[in-house]
Amino acid sequence: MITVKEVKFSVTVDEHDYQTKKNQAVRFLNEGDKVKASLRFRGRQMAHRELGYKIINRLIQDIGDAGVVEFMPRMEGTILHAILAPTKKQEAPKPKPPAPPPAAAPQTPAAQVQ
Repeated sequence: MITVKEVKFSVTVDEHDYQTKKNQAVRFLNEGDKVKASLRFRGRQMAHRELGYKIINRLIQDIGDAGVVEFMPRMEGTILHAILAPTKKQEAPKPKPPAPPPAAAPQTPAAQVQ
């Protein structure tokens, strides 16, 4: 079962807080869950939406191979969000079952008593 877990950011997120939330998102993706990264703008921050897009796009770049973008960042009201899905893991090819031993020719007893 795949669940969607949310990681919330703000425009004024500090570096340590960003790294902590990024690591949480990577952990969720490695567990096979989807991640919704959301960023809420408050008041005058709406005049600087490019700062929010920078944070979300940086998150997408930092996650790298752990996930793929399912929905690119988009605004809904005062919230900017993107949804990330875990990457499909390449399953190792299953080892072929051992070939059955070659069928031995029926052996006839060398000395048959009649």
